[in-house]
This record gives sequence, structure tokens and C-alpha cells, in this order.
Amino acid sequence: MAMKIRLARGGSKKRPHYAIVATDSRMPRDGRFIEKLGTYNPLLAKDSEDRVKLDLERVQYWLAQGAQPTDRVARFLEATGAKEKTERKNLKKGEPGKAAKERAEKRAAREAAASEAASE
Repeated sequence: MAMKIRLARGGSKKRPHYAIVATDSRMPRDGRFIEKLGTYNPLLAKDSEDRVKLDLERVQYWLAQGAQPTDRVARFLEATGAKEKTERKNLKKGEPGKAAKERAEKRAAREAAASEAASE
């Protein structure tokens, strides 16, 4: 059974509140889970102590059992020191989008045509 430590959404529309849970990876996001490990309230200030609450002892237990945290939960664990920091690379971040590439190609073609006309 592939275990995950992930977020389960609660709260009403536009008022999210998440439970950090240990669950089977085949279960739906808000479906059945094995154990509730903490809470996450994104509406609170980033420096608030109540924004992320974790039972670190149980999280360590599930990590030892082979549970894999999702990216967001891994960031919470790194912030608390329960997990080593991993280096992330966003290789597409600096790359321009499709429309910007097309504009650059058109501009380069115009400039090439203008320089060719000027040289004749």
C-alpha cells in the first residue's frame, strides 16, 4: 500500500482549511484517511503559529513507515526541521511563453528585413 502524507481540504467556498493526513495514495483527496496529523489554515498570516500545526511524533512515525509527503507538506516539514531541505529547480520559470516567443520571432524577421533593405 502506497502511503502519502497530504492535505485534505475542508471549509466552505473561498474559506479553505486543510487537514494534514496520512492516507493511502489511491484514496480521493477529501476521502478516507488513516490518521489526521495536523492542520493548515492558509488564511492566517504567514508568521502566525496557528497557520500550520503538526504532530511531529506521528509524522516521523509515518515517514519511517515509508509514507511520502506531497510537495506542500514537504515544505511544511522542512520549515519545522523534520525533513532535510531539498533543492528545487524550476527550469521553465525563466523561459518565455508561447506568445512572447512568437512576438520575438516576428520582431527578428522584421529587423532582418529592414537591415536587408537598408544594405541594398
